[in-house]
Amino acid sequence: MKKILVSFAIFLATTAIQAASIGSWKAYLAYTHITEIEQAGHELFVLASKNLYLYNTQDHSVRTFSKMDALSDCSIAHIAWNQKAKRLVVVYENKNIDLLEPNGNCTNMPEYYMKSVTGDKTVNDIYNYDQFAYISTGFGILKINVSKGEISDTYQLGFKVNHCYIENGKIFASSETNGLYAANLNSNLLDKANWNRVGDYHPQSKIIDPELLEKVKDVNPDGPKLNSYEYLKFVDGTLYATNGLTDDAGIIQTLKNDEWGNFNTTNISQTTGLSFPGIVELDVDPLDPNRVFACSRNGVYEFKNGEFVKHYNHKNSPIEIFDKIHEEYELIFTVKFDKDGNLWCLNSQAPTQSIIEMNRQGNWSSHPHSELMQLNDGGFINKSLGSLERMILDSNNRLWFVNDHWRIPSLYCYNPATDKLDAYTTFTNQDMTTYAVGKVHCVEEDKSGNIWVGTNLGPFYLDPKQFGVDDPIFTQVKVPRNDGTNYADYLLSGVNISAIKVDAAGRKWFGTYGNGVYLVSADNMEQIHHFTANNSELLSDYIEDLAIDETSGEIFFSTSDGLCSYMSDATTAYETMDKDHVYAYPNPVKPDYTGIITVVGLSYDADVKIVTANGGLVAEGRSNGGTFTWDGRDQTTGRRVASGVYMVMAATADGNKGTVCKIAIVN
Repeated sequence: MKKILVSFAIFLATTAIQAASIGSWKAYLAYTHITEIEQAGHELFVLASKNLYLYNTQDHSVRTFSKMDALSDCSIAHIAWNQKAKRLVVVYENKNIDLLEPNGNCTNMPEYYMKSVTGDKTVNDIYNYDQFAYISTGFGILKINVSKGEISDTYQLGFKVNHCYIENGKIFASSETNGLYAANLNSNLLDKANWNRVGDYHPQSKIIDPELLEKVKDVNPDGPKLNSYEYLKFVDGTLYATNGLTDDAGIIQTLKNDEWGNFNTTNISQTTGLSFPGIVELDVDPLDPNRVFACSRNGVYEFKNGEFVKHYNHKNSPIEIFDKIHEEYELIFTVKFDKDGNLWCLNSQAPTQSIIEMNRQGNWSSHPHSELMQLNDGGFINKSLGSLERMILDSNNRLWFVNDHWRIPSLYCYNPATDKLDAYTTFTNQDMTTYAVGKVHCVEEDKSGNIWVGTNLGPFYLDPKQFGVDDPIFTQVKVPRNDGTNYADYLLSGVNISAIKVDAAGRKWFGTYGNGVYLVSADNMEQIHHFTANNSELLSDYIEDLAIDETSGEIFFSTSDGLCSYMSDATTAYETMDKDHVYAYPNPVKPDYTGIITVVGLSYDADVKIVTANGGLVAEGRSNGGTFTWDGRDQTTGRRVASGVYMVMAATADGNKGTVCKIAIVN
């Protein structure tokens, strides 16, 4: 009996979490580098890593603020507390402005962000006096009434103001380019003639109050180290994130069960005697989940249980140096394990190497292919291509990868079983239009075995019938306009596709550089979502990478302003449907609940019907992977169904039918 009660409690907790998460957003932001602290009584507003949190010095509680729950934007430049108005002035790097109260109430002031102003709009400092905030900019001073939430005046001084202040009835504007200017507060400050030069420029101290810094030094809101990650990978319940191609020290972080962890990379440079630049990609050993290989500008690194094990470069592997002058440039931008645990690497801009393998026993071998030795530019002669990356293993154990470089942007398929390499360097679609593709960013396989490739001109895919043939044809999906004509448009034509992932329902998620994220149906005919920074909680329209937790449906977006996620309605499908793992939540559905009702544990593309006790049909559709959602309304009348018990009838792809669960509705 105790076991049943415990199981039921776990079930209720799980469904409650999932019910609250479907369709919701979450931010995973860094708070590591403190740049400004503003005191508001016994509370401290802290600007750290361009993000904001509030620390209560009395009860030691911490509250973070983000676009998900209070703020209007991302990447904060400056903050300043206005004691008179009891509001924090928040200025973002894009010049948007928020007025935030400690309780989380936020008023957005987008006028300055949207206004066309002659001169530099950069905000250099915020000075509060009475209920006003005086914002120093590249062209003068912007005066805001913080209490009313409106712009009072704009003082066009014609020069950069680093900071301003008020003393003895005068306002002073300090400029590193023009010196110190002053004007009487009771004069017409809009008239530039009333401002006079009164001295030289003296820089303002930017040092944070040591006492305030001491109070928050041990406050560490949970989050990653950085706000921008180039590469994401989700494996067995863990999200891996790397900091990408940078001269900064390499970082590998993990997110598991909402807790962040870090690989120990502290002493790698000391151990190897070489720099340890940013980690570009990584992969997890399918035969040992504690073993991870990562790559960078300086070769390949092996980790075990998050601890550094070994560095592989030209001294102990076939990996080659870029040239004799740049001895630390051993460009490995992608690594991938096959199903047998063999590690594959691609060596970019190398004199003789391209495809390199380390087998399960630790032995290295080279698989040279002349098709990859085509870099002839800038003094390079027959070197391997400029940026070989984003390697994937398809369902037939073939390795696909791209050359994301302006010189020969292209797609490749390598079959380890036959050592055969297919090169796709020309992008001609089914209408025989050949495109001058400038960048090939990513590659992904869908559930039908098609290979999708993301380019700066949009997405294309290769049908398996086109694999390895001469003059292959790429498909550009045509989406009918449905406007009474026979016209159709190419799917996302001209959109710069940065990342592609296929979810448990076979739908495609497209990340872009500058256009946010698109979700397209499994048949490619319907745009289900288009998330942007303006119409959703997406942090930025510039997407570096995507990763999906198919068990929960959470999809992660690495953006230029940080990491965030969206809880989708597609989860892993089951091969069979039975009452052990099929359930609906919330259940019962109470009178005050107006959200969606979710059924999980279904088979892939299951045919689902919701019926009354008498067999009357109220809703129907197909599952997204293993999930089906219902709004609780009768599909005929559009009204909420009456109180009662409703049966969920489901049929698998092979036609097997049955009642898999029941839903109780209480009005």
